[in-house]
Amino acid sequence: MTTTSNAEFDEIFEGQPLMAIFRGLGVERSLELAERAWGLGINVVELPIQTEADLEALRVVAAAGRAAGRLVGAGTVVSKRHVELAASAGAAFTVSPGFDPAVSRASAQAGMPPMPGVATATEVQAAMAMGLTWVKAFPASLLGPGWFSAMAGPFPDARFVATGGMDASNAGEFLARGVRAVAVGSALEDPAQLPALAALLAE
Repeated sequence: MTTTSNAEFDEIFEGQPLMAIFRGLGVERSLELAERAWGLGINVVELPIQTEADLEALRVVAAAGRAAGRLVGAGTVVSKRHVELAASAGAAFTVSPGFDPAVSRASAQAGMPPMPGVATATEVQAAMAMGLTWVKAFPASLLGPGWFSAMAGPFPDARFVATGGMDASNAGEFLARGVRAVAVGSALEDPAQLPALAALLAE
């Protein structure tokens, strides 16, 4: 297996325990929420790309991000074609729900560090063997906080981003278990969640 790397995430997530995900919200709403996230101090934003409208939203938010010095990535990247689309839309990185070495390699070769999805020790080991230390644990709420403590033993160098079912009520517990960052989506649309998420950032 060819070794690649996604060590760029060390810098991307430096001091950033939260990542915002905006799925299928269209251009205006995605931009509005991205700017709200940046205002809160959540600098890393992901827009999943599953439709033409998603791609247009990614183009607009990525451009706004570059102007503001923020990084915007493409999510739900599951094919080499998705990698090409993400690159053409200006994505800074890619995130996948599962681990496909070919997709990860294509993304790295296109200048976008890839973050593959994992849910088992086998997948973590395979990603690490390929040189990918940053992985997306999905679906995190179903895996549970204890999963991360268990994985830290055999894989001390793995950097986990907990994704799926995360909000202000449980993010702190996952971060306490050694998760490097928590990805929040619909929680950012709830005004009641915003102060709690901002408090997590302050910690």
